Amino acid sequence: MKQIIIEGNHILTGKIEVGGAKNSAVALIPAALLSDDIVTIDNIPNISDIDALNEILEYLGAKVVHNDKVMIIDSKNINNREIPENISSKLRASYYFMSALLGKYKHVEMYFPGGCSIGARPIDQTLKAFEQLGATVIEKNKKYIIDAEELRGCTIYLDMPSVGATINTILASVRATGETIIRNAAKEPEIVNVATFLNNMGAQISGAGTSEIRVIGVTRLGKGFTEVIPDRIEAGTYIIVGALVGNNLEIANIIPEHLEALLFKLREMHVNYKIKDNSIIISRAIDMKPTRVKTLGYPGFPTDLQQPLTSLLVHCNGVSTLEETIYENRFKNVDYLNKMGANIDIVNNQKIKITGPTKLIGTEVVATDLRAGACMVLAGLAATGKTVIKDVDHILRGYENIIIKLTNVGAKISLEEK
Repeated sequence: MKQIIIEGNHILTGKIEVGGAKNSAVALIPAALLSDDIVTIDNIPNISDIDALNEILEYLGAKVVHNDKVMIIDSKNINNREIPENISSKLRASYYFMSALLGKYKHVEMYFPGGCSIGARPIDQTLKAFEQLGATVIEKNKKYIIDAEELRGCTIYLDMPSVGATINTILASVRATGETIIRNAAKEPEIVNVATFLNNMGAQISGAGTSEIRVIGVTRLGKGFTEVIPDRIEAGTYIIVGALVGNNLEIANIIPEHLEALLFKLREMHVNYKIKDNSIIISRAIDMKPTRVKTLGYPGFPTDLQQPLTSLLVHCNGVSTLEETIYENRFKNVDYLNKMGANIDIVNNQKIKITGPTKLIGTEVVATDLRAGACMVLAGLAATGKTVIKDVDHILRGYENIIIKLTNVGAKISLEEK
């Protein structure tokens, strides 16, 4: 079992290069199956989620060449067979294969996807979209069998602007008959990345990045190329590191516009930083003001950054509040922060109150999910003494080369087998 060991309270300086966006890459790779030719995806992050997706591609018979950050996928002769639970359950994003295979073959059989335990995370909106497009959905013993004689374009209204449901609806409709209109669509940059990739293959998608997306179905998709956008969540995590223990720490290869919700909040807290083209330079903040944070869909404050931000809020002078509106089980990091010396009260399933400033002391903690694990890393970097983080596979599946990147800027951090 792997664990991360951190000797805390060291100042970090230098440059951290942000990799490709996990939340884009895990959708772009299944989207490649919609092509009848060879596609290329550049800037693939080096994370274990990509290995899990690659396993599914190879299981289906796709020819994959993966060299460093470039993945070339040939799915001309794949075998559309049942995707078993032992591989579908490795990550949430496996359900993008469900919509890609349905869109291409009008039939798919696979088991329920996996992923972090951060709430119910239902896929009812995705299934509803499939049914509105003309598919029949049968669910039995965690297995889905989805069939359609024909997928027909229609108007689909999402009950909430879900990223997963938006992408799945796009994937299922690009080869449908007629026009599909997706209303109340999510606006995240990762959706734009996926739509651009599909358009490069010959799809006709407009409106990605707005609340209304239009898809005119085509009969065939050909060759395509795309580059994974920089990971705004990885970037945000390291920006928070800079506010905790940085000295002119540079976070490079970012798109600042994708980080505005976090940057505005940090400025409100009196955290100083400098934006320089596609990078941010940030130093350790002192005398920070408390704040109120509420997670929302893009361009609001991202749910994936609320747990990492909590490790900074414990150092603010006064009471901060953090409200989670996306998932109902995303405060599993709180008990471990309190174990390290924080003063955090869980008001209810959706809100916490953080009273600071408090000094964190290193101890043994657990990464209960991906972003909670990132929170523990950040807390350990700022704490006095040694922090031992268990169950770190959650962290490794979402943060590219995190040990190397932090070590290179002066962190005392290591990955060990126990």
